[in-house]
Amino acid sequence: MGCLVADGVVRESAARVQQASPAAVSTLLEIMADPAAPASTRVRAADSVLDPAAKAIEIEDIEARVDRLARAVCNVRSSSARCRF
Repeated sequence: MGCLVADGVVRESAARVQQASPAAVSTLLEIMADPAAPASTRVRAADSVLDPAAKAIEIEDIEARVDRLARAVCNVRSSSARCRF
């Protein structure tokens, strides 16, 4: 039962982070574009925007590769009940 509670807390926290993401990105973009902000602050803001974007692209690429591999396995084992594509 404790694991279910912890899972619910994690999911709720993740949902709250997702809801706050647009505001966080807007703030970072404002800092990046603010000529009055120190260069190091603007660079840090830019990095904070670019790093997760790059990771998201990597994850999408990995998901596509895994999907292609799973489909290839299903094609080889066409009679398998495990294939749901």
